[in-house]
Amino acid sequence: MGRMTSRRRVLRVHDGAHTTRPDTLTVEEPLEIRVAGKALSITMRTPGDDFDLAAGFLVGEGVVRSAGDIHSIRYCAGATADGGNTYNILDVVPAPGVAPPDASVERNFYTTSSCGLCGKASLDAVRTTVTWPVADDPFGTDPATLSRLPDELRAAQRVFDRTGGLHAAGLFDADGKLLCLREDVGRHNAVDKVVGWATRDGKLPLSGTALMVSGRASFELVQKAVMAGIPLLAAVSAPSSLAVDLAAELGLTLVGFLRGSSMNVYTRPDRLGFQPS
Repeated sequence: MGRMTSRRRVLRVHDGAHTTRPDTLTVEEPLEIRVAGKALSITMRTPGDDFDLAAGFLVGEGVVRSAGDIHSIRYCAGATADGGNTYNILDVVPAPGVAPPDASVERNFYTTSSCGLCGKASLDAVRTTVTWPVADDPFGTDPATLSRLPDELRAAQRVFDRTGGLHAAGLFDADGKLLCLREDVGRHNAVDKVVGWATRDGKLPLSGTALMVSGRASFELVQKAVMAGIPLLAAVSAPSSLAVDLAAELGLTLVGFLRGSSMNVYTRPDRLGFQPS
């Protein structure tokens, strides 16, 4: 299996003095996701929880909706100098009767770790393939509980402590209990790993939960949360305009700039005990 961290020598300069020492870095490697042997996407990710990443990605794109839709996930042989496996190619075999990915999902191109798969095709798809509508989810929590989530998320980031270079996504219940945390060089990958964990463990839909992410809240993250049945998405940074529009349309509570006791609630404030504006 691939490693999440790697060591490199670095020249450290501080107050005019310099030393050479080893530094721990976050590993970034490509992962090709195939469905029934056909390449679907290539994304840059941090190795680890790859099966969860693939399953969560396919849930977000509406290809699968439960663990029963997946027959198997396996690594494919990848060419290395010594003929070994790179563990950078995954093949997901759908269960019998599960339709192959729609043509609109087939995006056989390189995707950076900083952004997911987005655009008109995926926006139209999320409007028509949502399996578990979140608008009527009775989930509710209070601002004080929500304000604790960033610190809880940060405290659970083991690899970040060693590298300082990973995003995180954490799934919490209404009382602020951490249910699952995943780290990755990409925000959307971390979310896919959380959703994939829930998918493979038979926990979908994720009703009554909140998803906390480091960084900003993009359209892709709103899409992934809604497709997994998560009613609340919170981020430590800003949302995009499209993220707010999609959250409002689908009834997701979207919170940004969650830092300490401060936060911006962009949609569905009633889940936090506030009256809609």
